[in-house]
Amino acid sequence: MKTILIALVAVCFLLGEVFSEDKYTTKYDNVDIDVVLNTERLLNGYVNCLLEQGPCTPDAAELKKNLPDALENECSPCSEKQKEIADKVVQFLIDNKPEIWVVLEAKYDPTGAYRQHYLQNRVKEESY
Repeated sequence: MKTILIALVAVCFLLGEVFSEDKYTTKYDNVDIDVVLNTERLLNGYVNCLLEQGPCTPDAAELKKNLPDALENECSPCSEKQKEIADKVVQFLIDNKPEIWVVLEAKYDPTGAYRQHYLQNRVKEESY
């Protein structure tokens, strides 16, 4: 009986590890994105990291590592908070910093598929 219990605990632990690897870390979910978006120095730091034109903070490095996969998989490994932040950042960049968006889009979404997805979702939200 003890062996079965240990085996079940081990399986649960392994399943938990597999599940957690399917999601991105939530360690940086509490970054105040409004401060980043409204502070040129911070925003430029993230952009320069993403474009490999400057050093990366740990949270920017995590973003850079996960961004291609997130775009390809419609952010399915993202937490709800990460999805909210992603939508806010995309909306802000497209609407307020198109010169930054164009450069990031050229590197990370050259076909424009993510922009189309974003614009389609935006139209749906506005029609509610």
